[in-house]
Amino acid sequence: MTDIERIDQLREELHLHNYNYYVLNAPVISDKEFDDLMRELQELEARHPEYMDENSPTMRVGSDINKNFTQIEHKYPMLSLGNTYSQAEVTEFYERVSKALNEDFEICCEMKFDGTSISLTYEHGRLVRAVTRGDGTKGDDVTDNVKTIRSIPLKLHGEGYPDVFEIRGEILMPWVVFEELNRERESREEPLFANPRNAASGTLKLQNSAQVASRKLDAYLYYLLGDNLPCDGHYENLKEAEKWGFKISDITRKVHSLQEVFDFINYWDVERKNLPVATDGIVLKVNSLRQQKNLGYTAKSPRWAIAYKFQAEQALTRLLKVTYQVGRTGAITPVANLEPVQLSGTVVRRASLHNADIIASLDLHVGDSVYVEKGGEIIPKITGVETSLRPAGSEKVTFITHCPECGSPLVRYEDEAAHYCTNETQCPPQIKGKIEHFISRRAMNIEGLGPETVDLFYQEGMIHDVADLYQLQSQDIARLERLGEKSAENIMAGLARSREVPYERVLFALGIRFVGETVAKKIARAFPSIDLLAAATLEDLIQIDEIGTRIAQSILLYFSNKKNRQLVARLKEAGLKMEADEEDRSGYTDNLAGQSIVISGVFQHHSRDEYKALIEKHGGKNVGSISKKTSFILKGDNMGPSKLEKAEKLGIRLVEEDEFLKMIQEA
Repeated sequence: MTDIERIDQLREELHLHNYNYYVLNAPVISDKEFDDLMRELQELEARHPEYMDENSPTMRVGSDINKNFTQIEHKYPMLSLGNTYSQAEVTEFYERVSKALNEDFEICCEMKFDGTSISLTYEHGRLVRAVTRGDGTKGDDVTDNVKTIRSIPLKLHGEGYPDVFEIRGEILMPWVVFEELNRERESREEPLFANPRNAASGTLKLQNSAQVASRKLDAYLYYLLGDNLPCDGHYENLKEAEKWGFKISDITRKVHSLQEVFDFINYWDVERKNLPVATDGIVLKVNSLRQQKNLGYTAKSPRWAIAYKFQAEQALTRLLKVTYQVGRTGAITPVANLEPVQLSGTVVRRASLHNADIIASLDLHVGDSVYVEKGGEIIPKITGVETSLRPAGSEKVTFITHCPECGSPLVRYEDEAAHYCTNETQCPPQIKGKIEHFISRRAMNIEGLGPETVDLFYQEGMIHDVADLYQLQSQDIARLERLGEKSAENIMAGLARSREVPYERVLFALGIRFVGETVAKKIARAFPSIDLLAAATLEDLIQIDEIGTRIAQSILLYFSNKKNRQLVARLKEAGLKMEADEEDRSGYTDNLAGQSIVISGVFQHHSRDEYKALIEKHGGKNVGSISKKTSFILKGDNMGPSKLEKAEKLGIRLVEEDEFLKMIQEA
């Protein structure tokens, strides 16, 4: 046998042994035998570098070479799931799906593993790319690090897999590995990881893949995407993926009724505590991919899936003091500082008290014994006070009257729970908060800059607002402690790239109150330049779909401020995109102008969300319920009988899918 033939043989054997050990948990050789085979392969590959293979089992040990991560755009956006915390809300989800589909459906029940999301792309049976969730649109390429995770196949076995497909899952750190890692960190007097999720996420972003390999990460895969998947059923696709070598949780079940959903939830609410990895809920998915497509998406999450979060664990600890944080909008958030307490696998030292009303309702005193739990097992909050343990003469907690950072008086607006510092232009946390929002990934995405760098620039007097970022000079950055020439180059390159960020994201980055990502997109379509937006009236603004008086008034208030107008002018002068590109505007018509349209039923050519986007693109308005003002109903298959009856009663026209597509193509 030649060296090349032996290399091929060893690679095949080791891939299979990896699968047996890390996926099936059924090794057929000893650890020493495995190590001997691996050593032999490493020696042969060193002798034949021309036969290097990026998916060789030897790649799992990682490399000592540090690598910066590049960003990759997701072919399919990685959206988050809507959360629910009660079985009543699960019932609402189930009934909502039933009403929308108006046909039989199955639900796939899965454990919600508490790790860090990953997207894996395979071509011709080989792993080619691994990308983190990032902002849902783009993520970091962490392929080299993921190759060190032995439960993720580098090369598929079996048959029937598509030439190109994507599979998503969760990178996890098992409890036993997490505890061992924290013991090691404690012995070296290093900060401890708060929980396995943070540890897994932090490990995946290490620039040294050999260090990643030492952390013994694991993975479960739970969703297959692609053009030529073997089955219409999500559950059935997972079963096929299992045959190709993927680690699919054997907890996953397909059910046919709401009662079976609850049986699954109730069983695992108890049994999850015996699992080797952290979990925080159950994921429920409509099983049919065809039905998933027809149910579509909201702006943030799929309508065909929901996450049921387990009820939070509770602990009793002592309130040491209350401090106050200032947000970028000037909102003041009270924070409870607590005696450290273990809760849901993490050590809790602080909890949000939200606002003055919450403090008053709890009747908090310094030194109180308080009940703490995690909302959805993520964000700690105080839920009650054990007054029987209150120390004699303890001081009642009263909300502050002046900003803890700049000393300005606080105000509370009508119909709002929060107090605000109105010193918008001189309060340091507000200034820095606005800059941090501006540079964030979802906004301008300026690489090389982060909160610590922003704070350093601010302390050095180099920036006082977001427009100052574009006046920075490379040599001034390079002279600062902890930075240097390389960091300066990265920051300047990030600033240069930000000049290509689309207008709608620039609009979001400005930080106008109540203008989030989705609202910014709607505004950018209605007012395709910042000058048109600045000149808009209240009446103009509230004509935009889903823009109410509160958002409209906030926009008017922003542009009525002379300093804000000057800031926008400086950003425009710096070269930022303050109007939509021609390609962003292309394809828009007024074919549906002035028409209010209801969508109902299941469609063949596009999903509901795609039809909603088309309606907006052609000047129409999406409405959720039928009324006398409804112009027509875009009718798909299995339209609900109650909607059909109401449409007939009001004389509302029904437009079939093909007819609608012709309507929007007309000149």
